[in-house]
Amino acid sequence: MQPIDVIQVSVLGLWNSVLAYLPNVLGALLVFLIGVIVAAVLQTVVVRLVQLLRVDELVGRLELRSSLEKVGIRLHVGKLLGWIVKWFFIIVALVAATDILGWNQVTNYLQEVVLYIPNVIVAVIILLAGILLATFVRNVVKTAVSAAELSNAEFLSGIAKWAILLFSFMAALVQLQIAPGLINTLFTGLIAMLSLAGGLAFGLGGKDHASRVLDRLRRDLSSEK
Repeated sequence: MQPIDVIQVSVLGLWNSVLAYLPNVLGALLVFLIGVIVAAVLQTVVVRLVQLLRVDELVGRLELRSSLEKVGIRLHVGKLLGWIVKWFFIIVALVAATDILGWNQVTNYLQEVVLYIPNVIVAVIILLAGILLATFVRNVVKTAVSAAELSNAEFLSGIAKWAILLFSFMAALVQLQIAPGLINTLFTGLIAMLSLAGGLAFGLGGKDHASRVLDRLRRDLSSEK
């Protein structure tokens, strides 16, 4: 066989392979484009639905948005949920496209990403709930301490707030499966540290104050009798 014939056979074989693979490429592109369109439509639907339910107004009333803005985060629930839904379906469409193309390694990786997305969503919910609960507890502690005519209302309410925020952050890391063993150890150590610090602070520095509180309570009970 002449060298020219060998080249012609190779080129024809390559061309036949391209023609045989072309339907898969076109099918993958079509599936991916449909997935992108569906994702964009669902994003718009989610944003409109959140607006109709007035979820952002509820978040504003609960002071969650103002708490996030203090740390430089501007929260828009509708846009956040719409963004999550959009990229979820885009990744799903990409998984279907790579499966059509026979890219098994890429497909397996993207499937792991899709399966990991619920953990991210739950972690975000934990953080948002923690911020909301921390704000609520701070207000309750501040009001209660002020009503009891005790000092350091801002300090105590701040401790309660940041303790809840820290615990929420650790819980979110555990949900994301980021060094769960280390996080559990730190969580246990933090509780022990807070308990020891609180006991020492009350025992060493708060004896006089605790005595005054107990005396006031005893006088109140005696006056009621």
